[in-house]
Amino acid sequence: MVKPLPLLLLLLTINTTTSSSSSSSSSSSSEKLKRVKNKKLTHFTEYWHDIVSGPNPSGAMVAQAPTTNTSTTSFGLVRIIDNPLTKGPTMSSDLLGRAQGFYAFTSLESVGLFMAMNFIFTSGKYNGSTVTILGRDEIFTDVREMPVIGGSGLFRWAQGYAQARTSIVNMTTHDAVVKYDVHVMHY
Repeated sequence: MVKPLPLLLLLLTINTTTSSSSSSSSSSSSEKLKRVKNKKLTHFTEYWHDIVSGPNPSGAMVAQAPTTNTSTTSFGLVRIIDNPLTKGPTMSSDLLGRAQGFYAFTSLESVGLFMAMNFIFTSGKYNGSTVTILGRDEIFTDVREMPVIGGSGLFRWAQGYAQARTSIVNMTTHDAVVKYDVHVMHY
């Protein structure tokens, strides 16, 4: 038979534990509400230089399917990148950072890429911060929109979208310059 006193102590202990976790939960909720009120929208524009030719390419092919060379859409090609991000469309423009990641040609019917990259800022007001973009880029469409799925530093908890517009493409070398307009909500 259970003695009444230990059972009473057990019930008091459970009640005390529940109360303290409940107050910590409400404090956590108020912190979340405070953060939501401090959400910011940041818009920036930069130019992404995909250099795949010449002596110092910023992109390298790391895989391809057996049929990639005969595919009209380069289906199966995967390229890893460490592309310069500049303030203007020329390489002589101020360097803002690097786009590091990869893209893969994933469409049989159009030249559609799966993009996975981090914009890593190495100068300016966003220095030390990153923005992560993950999405589809159908490169011959005038404006392509891809989601921003995260970030770090000033862009912690980032979400938003990036619009890509091709500025220059060399159809012989396949080098390209793409303008990115990025809209990011963050805390």
